[in-house]
Amino acid sequence: MNQENRMSRRAALVKLGILFNGILGAFLAVPIVRYVLSPVTRERKVGYESWLSLGRLEQFPAGQTRLATYRNPVVNTWDGETDDIACWVRNVDDRNFQVFAINCAHLGCPVRWFPQSSLFLCPCHGGAYYQDGSRASGPPERGLFQYHYKLEDGQLFIKAGEMPTPGRAANQTGGAATCA
Repeated sequence: MNQENRMSRRAALVKLGILFNGILGAFLAVPIVRYVLSPVTRERKVGYESWLSLGRLEQFPAGQTRLATYRNPVVNTWDGETDDIACWVRNVDDRNFQVFAINCAHLGCPVRWFPQSSLFLCPCHGGAYYQDGSRASGPPERGLFQYHYKLEDGQLFIKAGEMPTPGRAANQTGGAATCA
């Protein structure tokens, strides 16, 4: 072979290194590009803005607060029991209800209802809420998130797509009732 046409070992290794770095860079760029384009390419799943039943009205006696669960409408097969979302249902007077997210407004710990004191209490940092969901004391700066609800055919429904997030809850004025 001709000495002029031969590639030096250094040049071959540089080209090989550039090739491997290019492949690795393309491989790492795929998740970044998917993340950037996800709002454009994401399809809206059916059920995200649907109304979900919490149960018959008889399950929630007047003047009481009860724990209820509903199935997340946007689920994956591997989610298992994490698809079940808990909430507190307060039947004010058989026609008016309040449905609260179970999460504390401070850091999202699950609050518990104590009928003896008529308070929701957070075990993590001592947050307390009155029975109407408003802030009583502790670190939370606002009350519990309320889901919009409606009464239909003897059942209580909540708006499924409204998840308790700080931005959504800060702009919220309270749960809206829709009677059909």
